[in-house]
Amino acid sequence: MSNYPLSYKLSWLPRFLKPSLGGDAGGFAPAAATLVDPPPKRTVRLAFIGDISAVANRSAPDCDPAIKALLGAADLVIGNCESPVVDRPSAVLGTKLGTHHAMSERFLAEALSSVGIAREKLVLSLANNHVLDQGVSGFDHTVAALKRLGIRTIGLAANGPVQSVKAGSLTVGLAAFTLWRNADEYLFAGRVSMGSDPAGWPRDGFDLLCAVPHWDWEFRHFPRAETRALTRRLAGQGVGLIAGHHAHVVQPVERIGKTVVAYGLGDFLGTALVHQPWPGRIGGIFVVDVSADAGTRGMIAAYRLHPFVRLRSGDHERLVPVEGLERTLRERVERRLSAVFPSPLAGEGGREAAG
Repeated sequence: MSNYPLSYKLSWLPRFLKPSLGGDAGGFAPAAATLVDPPPKRTVRLAFIGDISAVANRSAPDCDPAIKALLGAADLVIGNCESPVVDRPSAVLGTKLGTHHAMSERFLAEALSSVGIAREKLVLSLANNHVLDQGVSGFDHTVAALKRLGIRTIGLAANGPVQSVKAGSLTVGLAAFTLWRNADEYLFAGRVSMGSDPAGWPRDGFDLLCAVPHWDWEFRHFPRAETRALTRRLAGQGVGLIAGHHAHVVQPVERIGKTVVAYGLGDFLGTALVHQPWPGRIGGIFVVDVSADAGTRGMIAAYRLHPFVRLRSGDHERLVPVEGLERTLRERVERRLSAVFPSPLAGEGGREAAG
């Protein structure tokens, strides 16, 4: 059985239809900042993307050239593989209804090509609630398929809590875990990382330790108090960068000492129903430049969240930067972004006007 509380289950559909701006909006940081002055001469660029799924895409998405260029310029791209990678789903009815996720190996390869992500530069987390949607065999098929595609994975219990990954000249430690599951705990145990306590995580050998959590409640723009408390524990244990998933809407950025947190990046490819209200179609690409200079090696030199919108186009989605939207939708998206981020990413507006 899943571990969602009843109140969460009852709120899912209302919040899906109308993502919430409620909650504590205090203490967050601008969506972009330069943190090292003067800027380092050498940097390594990390790009974090949101959840990837085929629920809203029957064929590969179309992608604006600006988004492709942004992703192509990164030394490492990190995202969440929200759908098991199987050619024949075992949960046939649930997959058709969209309650159970699945995507084929071919779809994933074509989608990555269409958005400009090189497989050798990609790391995908399997620590999420949907990873066992197609059963244990589907989980095993997913691990094998990603290996065949040459995509590195994090969030597998068998590999320990932290994976060491090379990014340019730096070594990055990636710790992925999920607080949520859609199946019994015994199925997740030993397969999927669920440990959120950083006390036992290794620290040595990394220039920067990053957490990639699957946390918080869906369709809420502002993280819960429990999520922010966990963030402080992670930061207090030396985690320097956190990029979260599961909310399916963009969430704020926070700075805790030298730690930078992007609570939620929304979906990169639609994970919910095909017909989704516009606030849930806003996603973010969180670009982080990490110093590779001797004196500041491993420090976050600068970061910026780049928002985009997934527009419906036949049997797939189009990924479009906010400035490329038609005027009416662009203004609505800009108001919503202004409500979430203290420093507006585009346009003007405020929380009260973000309808």
